[in-house]
Amino acid sequence: MFADVGGGASAGGAIDAATLLAALPARISAIPRQRAALTPHAPALHDGARLWSYAELSQAIDATAALLRELGVRGGDRLMVVGENCVEQVALIFAAAQLDAWIVNVNSRLSAPELDQIRQHCGARRVIYTSAASPDAAAHGERHGAHRATSPFGHWMTGALNDDCAPAPVTQDGAGQVAALIYTSGTTGQPKGVMLSHRSLLFVAAVSSTLRGLTPQDRAYGVLPISHSYGLTSVMLGTLYAGACLYLAPRFSPAALLAALREHRLTILQGVPAMYARLLETLGDTAAPLASQLRFIYAGGSPLTPRLKTRVQQLFGLPLHNGYGLSESGPTVSQTRLDAPRDDASVGFVIPGVEARLLGADGADIGVDQAGQLWIRGPNVMLGYWREPALTAAALRPDGWLDTGDIARRAADGALFIVGRSKELIIRSGFNVYPLEVETVLNAQPGVTQSAVVGRSVGDGDEEVVAFVELDPRHDVTVDQLARQLAAALAPYKRPAEIIVMTALPAAATGKILKGQLREWARRRPRPG
Repeated sequence: MFADVGGGASAGGAIDAATLLAALPARISAIPRQRAALTPHAPALHDGARLWSYAELSQAIDATAALLRELGVRGGDRLMVVGENCVEQVALIFAAAQLDAWIVNVNSRLSAPELDQIRQHCGARRVIYTSAASPDAAAHGERHGAHRATSPFGHWMTGALNDDCAPAPVTQDGAGQVAALIYTSGTTGQPKGVMLSHRSLLFVAAVSSTLRGLTPQDRAYGVLPISHSYGLTSVMLGTLYAGACLYLAPRFSPAALLAALREHRLTILQGVPAMYARLLETLGDTAAPLASQLRFIYAGGSPLTPRLKTRVQQLFGLPLHNGYGLSESGPTVSQTRLDAPRDDASVGFVIPGVEARLLGADGADIGVDQAGQLWIRGPNVMLGYWREPALTAAALRPDGWLDTGDIARRAADGALFIVGRSKELIIRSGFNVYPLEVETVLNAQPGVTQSAVVGRSVGDGDEEVVAFVELDPRHDVTVDQLARQLAAALAPYKRPAEIIVMTALPAAATGKILKGQLREWARRRPRPG
């Protein structure tokens, strides 16, 4: 077992996790209210059309909370918000917190069946669609029979009152009161509602903000979906916790990012690896280093390959920081340190206040440089899965440990390296194959934008490796060339039986590749020969 409590470096030195926890308010809604009292005229949000001060944001939140009361939203109710990043979504999150309702943010880019499944499972009292900011949200609202309604921001669409919604119990303790219900499909494809408390969200927001050395003068890019825990906690809440300004963007495009860097002089950029890969693909291999005001760039949400890390650092002239987390941990578990950037693909050190352990197949703790099951414990851990006691019992241990489902190893200096997910493990001829190892080799090849590796059953408990690749059209690369490169770098049992080229890999709004779809496609696809 190892812990990193108070060891995380920031611009101001080490973090005392116990002191930080003791100073946290009981509800996330205290963040904009306190900032409005301290610096009412400081910029809080920019939505591309208007700049909102902390005072204006706080007033909009109060007006939104009053409107929600009129709509019959009570403490313990689930308030579902269908939309994309916008000021309305931010205000609804804090307004729900004021009422002790649970916010259920759902990205409007989900398909109708995906969204309907979440609406049914969460049992929302009301559904609000941010139709003015998202055409997809408007389409879902029309499909559900929602009506256009006046809001503090102009208009949105409001769904019918669900009289069957039974409110969950409300507790004054921020550690026990659910603030957000985050739906994640994980590796199973079946959405699960992760219950995150106010303390969990506040803790991660405070720690991530401090580790990034955020100040009220910072300007952060908010393109990561707020419907995901990364965009909600680390980006949105973390930025506002520091009194900085968040520049909201509903969707990522390289052109929009370049314009924001130029026009808004961003200082903080957080993204997923696929976002940086798209930017590099747009600019080309001969792109000159970008001139910007950035002082911190970060990648998270999915594995970061060494080649991509190197190229991004050359483009920005800055270290690309890396980290690891999952929705069930609010999400941050570890990240590289501001004062000690790394040249490898490590996800850094466990954040202050969180403990981690690595277990072998026998359930015993393992040593340095050995791969094992990663468990974590801390104030960031979820309360459980909504309406799923069996899944909750499988993930949470009575002594507070969360089984992340990921395989990791720890270096001698304590830094974590993610090896892969236990549920993605491929058993090939009796050997263990972790998809990440194959993907790392593929992604290192010029011409490969990104890749995803899955297993396909061949009978008798055996599997073969199948690789899906997305190629950069500016490079002339063939499947045969990729196969030769893999053969030179990997043992025979790790080599893909088939390499499938796709124009674009299926991905969630966060940029996370949907491996469940790829596994199904591989299963249905006729095997070579």
